[in-house]
Amino acid sequence: MPNSEHQRPAPAHDAHGAYSPRLCNEDLAPTRDQNWSWYNIFSFWMSDVHSMGGYVVAASFFTLGLASWQVLLCLLIGIGIVQLCANLVAKPSQMAGVPYAVICRQAFGVFGANIPAVIRGLIAFAWYGIQTWLASNAMLLIALKFWPSLASLTTHSWLGLSTLGWICFGIMWLLQAMVFWHGMNAIKRFIDVAGPAVYVVMVALAGWIVYKTGFDGISFTLASQSLSVGEQSWQMITAIALVVSYFSGPLLNFGDFSRYGKSMGEIRRGNRWGLPFNFLLFSVVTVVIVSGTQSLFGRMITDPIETVSMVGNDLAVAIGLLTMITATIGINIVANFVSPAFDFSNCSPQKISFRTGGMIAAVGSVLLTPWNLFQSPELIHYTLDVLGAFIGPLFGILLADFYLIKRGTVHVDDLFNDTPTGRYWYRGGVNPKAIAALLPAVAIGLTISFIPALHAVANFSWFIGAFLGGATYRWLARAERLPQAADYAAPLTMQKE
Repeated sequence: MPNSEHQRPAPAHDAHGAYSPRLCNEDLAPTRDQNWSWYNIFSFWMSDVHSMGGYVVAASFFTLGLASWQVLLCLLIGIGIVQLCANLVAKPSQMAGVPYAVICRQAFGVFGANIPAVIRGLIAFAWYGIQTWLASNAMLLIALKFWPSLASLTTHSWLGLSTLGWICFGIMWLLQAMVFWHGMNAIKRFIDVAGPAVYVVMVALAGWIVYKTGFDGISFTLASQSLSVGEQSWQMITAIALVVSYFSGPLLNFGDFSRYGKSMGEIRRGNRWGLPFNFLLFSVVTVVIVSGTQSLFGRMITDPIETVSMVGNDLAVAIGLLTMITATIGINIVANFVSPAFDFSNCSPQKISFRTGGMIAAVGSVLLTPWNLFQSPELIHYTLDVLGAFIGPLFGILLADFYLIKRGTVHVDDLFNDTPTGRYWYRGGVNPKAIAALLPAVAIGLTISFIPALHAVANFSWFIGAFLGGATYRWLARAERLPQAADYAAPLTMQKE
């Protein structure tokens, strides 16, 4: 059994009966099963990285005018920042065994935490729809490849999607719901397979391109436009910021998964293998494929679905696209089903279960017509900017409260106490200082995103929001800062790692 920094035994009271029913149900209560190893965390990130959304974002950096080696460097620096932030976010949830929506009660209050929970849940609407649409595109190509007569269903569209597109979108929507409906154990088993599976396809695709073009056809100095040194440096910094923005959603609610970790040592190991090491191979493969398409097809193709469809062998195309569909289902479930499931359940624990919360996000994703948010590199970057403006401040406030104000302490029982005697009651269950830090930070981020003259700065909306939110909260709550790390109240015991 691995060593643990903070191992929490099962609570003494049955089914957490001492907790307020307005704040607790079986999904939100401190978990009794902290049994995820480093490999489970590694698989989580593999599913997150190895998706069509991740590929499209990485490939879109070529439109910034960067050379292949510069794109690779940006991807690695960006993912290094994500790894550092993931380790910070993981700790409070792993200590207490609770999801992101519950740990937020420390900073926002037991009822005020509904604000960040709803924001994160609504963001999942957009991402869930985007990933489902990307996967449905692969299914559409398979259908047209083997049943060309279905082309007649692509001639008419409604709300920007053809009849066949709607059918494929609906099938993908249903498949994901079926996996999610079987609970966290089924999700864990699925992502353990989904991430590694797409490795095989991506490496095979890169090998096929190298076979067709030869190593001379892979250019690591390829760029879509000519830029000065200063312009290249700025675009590289922009690309790094966009990498962090892309992962900002699953990063913010990483506590939903780290709560199941055996120890922080296991989580840090999983983050190390799942992010920089795993992302290095993914980045190299992405750069080889995208740069190779220039030599093979005479133009850079940044859509992996289109690249796979041009392989030529029908069976290889079908296997490749089906595997990409599987990988995209994996990221969608872990990042955009689990998060809103906990987030919306947090708003009304007795009325909204884990399953109901996830299905709310699934239905909402359709209403957003997500294909209109992700259909070009410009729209991809714009979407990431707006989402970063919301997620950044939430991230900054969470970390500032836990590390700088609470000094690394969690009083678990008080997270479920809805009386004025609770530590996280503040004013009527809401911490006005956290709200006061959140609102201007989000407003500034959105203002930057919607003013054309500030478009270049908008790429850094996550960083700006995280800094403004965290710094403002640290200043407003400075009088509440604990003098030193206190003993961990609630059912937490200390062991050496």
